[in-house]
Amino acid sequence: MSITTIGLDIGSGAVKSVLFRTHSGTHDDGRQEWLAKRCERIRSRDIMTLAQEGFEGVMADAGLSRDDIDYIATTGEGENVKFATGHFYSMTTHARGGVFLDPSARAVVDIGALNGRAIYIDGRGKVLSYKMTSQCASGSGQFLENIARYLGVAVEEIGSLSQSSKDPEKVSSICAVLAETDVINMVSRGIATADILKGIHMSMASRIVKLLKITGIKTGTALLTGGLALDSGLLAAIQEDMIAEKVTVTARSHPDSIYAGAIGAALWGAFRHGKLAELEAAVVA
Repeated sequence: MSITTIGLDIGSGAVKSVLFRTHSGTHDDGRQEWLAKRCERIRSRDIMTLAQEGFEGVMADAGLSRDDIDYIATTGEGENVKFATGHFYSMTTHARGGVFLDPSARAVVDIGALNGRAIYIDGRGKVLSYKMTSQCASGSGQFLENIARYLGVAVEEIGSLSQSSKDPEKVSSICAVLAETDVINMVSRGIATADILKGIHMSMASRIVKLLKITGIKTGTALLTGGLALDSGLLAAIQEDMIAEKVTVTARSHPDSIYAGAIGAALWGAFRHGKLAELEAAVVA
């Protein structure tokens, strides 16, 4: 028996779509086969249109039609996707997706366009505790993108530039507006772009590590997910701060970290579909 599901993660910055086939009918002991994936930056485009395009795109990539799909699961801001079968809370989908990407993960650090959160999980992806940044925190993808634009730096360059810093200028402001003002002042003082970016990463990393400590995780792996998961400069700053704070947790990312929420949605969709099928079979019997 197999269940074919699509997971759609609609975030503030991008729409991620994945297509999975789960064999044996459960998300716990079944074999998951990842068949297709797509990611589209929103960039002022209509979210529902992008969700539809992602949905149709992963089916086309896998050579499947709508009749082949058993469950369409959304997460993030996807509650209003009309063609979806069900919706799952993003914290649970990132937790499940994180364990799929890295079975050793015992925490997921989801850093999106607007906020960040640390989620302490067990080996099956169950959420044990969590802590989120405040809405005003200067630790989001949108904040970093705004700074990069002001500095004239491509987003793809941020990580390598930050890691080349020799004398980082730390940003202390928690408020994003004040932090941006700090950066403007740094530029006027002639601070090097690499040192500014490294300072921002250090400030973000400090808050992220504090969030992790609050969740209660002691050992294991913390997997970065979300839009900033592949920012090598941020990952390096987090690793450095963990050493400084004597946190015995290994921080790392995965090439497909941005898909964690969509993956979790697809796998939870398979689980829910399997349970509903079992209930229907029991009623018929």
